[in-house]
Amino acid sequence: MTVNPDSLTIASALDGLAKKDFTAVELTEACIKAMQAARPLNAVITETPDKALEMAKAADARRSKGEAGLLDGIPLAIKDLFATEGVLTTAASHILDGFKPAYESTATANLWKAGAVMLGKLNLDEFAMGSSNETSYYGPVVNPWRAKDGTKLVPGGSSGGSAAAVSAGFALGATGTDTGGSIRQPASLCGITGIKPTYGRVSRWGIVAFASSLDQAGPMTRTVRDSALMLQAMAGFDPKDSTSVDRPVPDYVANLEGGVKGMRIGIPREYRMDGMDAEITTLWEQGKQWLKEAGAEIVDINLPHTHYALATYYIVAPAEASSNLARYDGVRFGLRVPGKDLTEMYENTRGEGFGREVQRRIMIGTYVLSAGYYDAYYTKAQKVRTLIRKDFEQAFQRVDAILTPTAPNAAFPIGMKNDDPVTMYLNDVFTVPTSLAGLPGMSVPAGLNSEGLPLGLQLIGKPFEEAQLLRLGRSLEKVANYTAKPFHWWES
Repeated sequence: MTVNPDSLTIASALDGLAKKDFTAVELTEACIKAMQAARPLNAVITETPDKALEMAKAADARRSKGEAGLLDGIPLAIKDLFATEGVLTTAASHILDGFKPAYESTATANLWKAGAVMLGKLNLDEFAMGSSNETSYYGPVVNPWRAKDGTKLVPGGSSGGSAAAVSAGFALGATGTDTGGSIRQPASLCGITGIKPTYGRVSRWGIVAFASSLDQAGPMTRTVRDSALMLQAMAGFDPKDSTSVDRPVPDYVANLEGGVKGMRIGIPREYRMDGMDAEITTLWEQGKQWLKEAGAEIVDINLPHTHYALATYYIVAPAEASSNLARYDGVRFGLRVPGKDLTEMYENTRGEGFGREVQRRIMIGTYVLSAGYYDAYYTKAQKVRTLIRKDFEQAFQRVDAILTPTAPNAAFPIGMKNDDPVTMYLNDVFTVPTSLAGLPGMSVPAGLNSEGLPLGLQLIGKPFEEAQLLRLGRSLEKVANYTAKPFHWWES
């Protein structure tokens, strides 16, 4: 039969596979065809159709024996920050040319154990450093949504390829990573759901590091239920990751329909910003009303150190990046640019291998870690980070979760903010505090602006309360009744 992946969710595809409406091979073939048709979006760095079909055949074989896993036969695409055994892994950087890991990241290995199928590796901002997916060595990703006049828009970043793949309909789900908002912000700009779990919930082992105390992997999907299914497969303790937390993973799907009656939802005063798009403020007010009508109590809260979150993040994250990226030297793997001696080879390789934004962040990080400035910048930033975390701890003594906008704007034209890094960094203003505190956060699509572009609302939960957060997200999803999809202009 003819399968249209754009009309399916992970949950509905699992139903179709169970009822034998189609096979995993038929579903995967349809996704491969759609992925190839969507090449104008530049969302994929490496397509793996042969591997996908091989995995789909294995999934069909398991189903025929009654041995289907949680995601058996579901085609997913993987952000090219996750190591995939024998498959090119680039972090969207020239410096990792030709790198094919001999190992698999724990998060993707867990997905394959659950029976998922890999369509390919997705484009991103280089080393996950960006908010628009324009810093990739492989060129910018194009948002499946376009402005009314046809202007091409950014999908958000750094997981822009992941958001575009799901929004465009060729992948039923995708992995993302979130350091300061890189799952939630592109999810908002592309009209999909994305959840950043609590730091330590999903193993970071085998994921190319940006900022080790902030990086966290999570799912990007079309619905909250799909996010629950993917997170169920991805999460769990991993002894190979020293930051992985050894605690049981609850059944995220079982309690999705529990509703929000009796829950207390915090509204932080500090998230009202001068110059914020009025339509986003209106949507936020609408979100409050929706949850109130669903039985939740709305509570005003204070997060006083929020104003310092962005500045804190852009000290801590570059500092950790400068340390993590020191390993890319042209000696052991990836690009090597010769020089007259070892030092010049290092300089040539790193100079040509890293893009402008990565170089900028390495320089910032090296500066704030230097002997004369370590206490003035890095130590002070860590102290402020602690205060931000304490703000959330105090707030969660009064409320069960927090509702905010996900991003201060809808998708914007490609190239619009490239000349002003500070303006670009402001895209993360609502997502960074959650990351600094290590909390779970998710973006749920909630409406369209006057230009017909998607807008998301962010939900922030208590540590390791992803089950409650997903239940709240499901309630918001139902009342928002968001069903919009982009027109497939790339196929015409």
